[in-house]
Amino acid sequence: MSETVMPRVVKTSADLRLATSELLGGHPATNHADQQRSLGFVPTMGALHEGHAALARAARRDNEVVVASIFVNPLQFGEPSDLQRYPRQLEKDLELLAGCGVDLVFAPSEEEMYPAGPPLVTVNSGELGQKFEGAARPGHFDGMLTVVAKLLHRVAPGVEAAYRCYFGQKDAQQLALIRRMVNDLDYPAEIIAVPTVRTPAGLALSSRNRFLEADEEDAALVLSRALRLLVDRARRHEPLDIDSAVALVTGQPEVSLDYFEVVDPSTLEPLAFNCKDKPFTGEALALVAARVGSVRLIDNAPLGQ
Repeated sequence: MSETVMPRVVKTSADLRLATSELLGGHPATNHADQQRSLGFVPTMGALHEGHAALARAARRDNEVVVASIFVNPLQFGEPSDLQRYPRQLEKDLELLAGCGVDLVFAPSEEEMYPAGPPLVTVNSGELGQKFEGAARPGHFDGMLTVVAKLLHRVAPGVEAAYRCYFGQKDAQQLALIRRMVNDLDYPAEIIAVPTVRTPAGLALSSRNRFLEADEEDAALVLSRALRLLVDRARRHEPLDIDSAVALVTGQPEVSLDYFEVVDPSTLEPLAFNCKDKPFTGEALALVAARVGSVRLIDNAPLGQ
């Protein structure tokens, strides 16, 4: 059995550029003479789980060189206490990434990412970032887009190569915002969405799940069951009957529903037609957020795909 090779860890942008250039130079396209070099990038905040592993494995499958980042971004936290309690487990995270074949990990300090302190110029998420999770966490998506914008610049290959960046479908609003930013600001990167990873029972994997008690985890399964109702109805081109899915969630005593909406996948605007009493056609996205005990969970499901 071959020994797992740990990824190289770099902490500065200068070392990152040097390392990616060396890796791309050292990975000739061996399958076909005309095959283009490629770099896959997986940005994370650490505390990695199988959902992150799915991103890394997808990047490994598609690319010659795979880079992951681990950086707990302070701009994404409204409360200092939330930032302080976010898990830091670099060695454990590196072991997971090694098992996925990641070549290089960029693990910068806060001073490396924001050398002049909190940035004066940031990325504004606009109306798309003010609804749903943006309404629950004001400023969160501005901070997320700002750090992703910086990371996309820093990780971008310094030689001619395809550049692919991997994000989970589980964070559907984040994914939509990143796609919009990349399109609006002309980033030379392809955004790849990776399907949500779930427990055998159906709960979407999240770093927040660790805070659930056993009975709360069982109660949280109502979110994926409600989404599955809509997925099945959409597949059969039946009326979605969203009210019955909402009733399923609100009927679970330990779950407090925040929102349950069916929206356009690109704009996240609620669909005002084709949802309640008419047969469903086309494509949409079902979004749900709820509090289970003290833990706020989100989930979603593409419809009609």
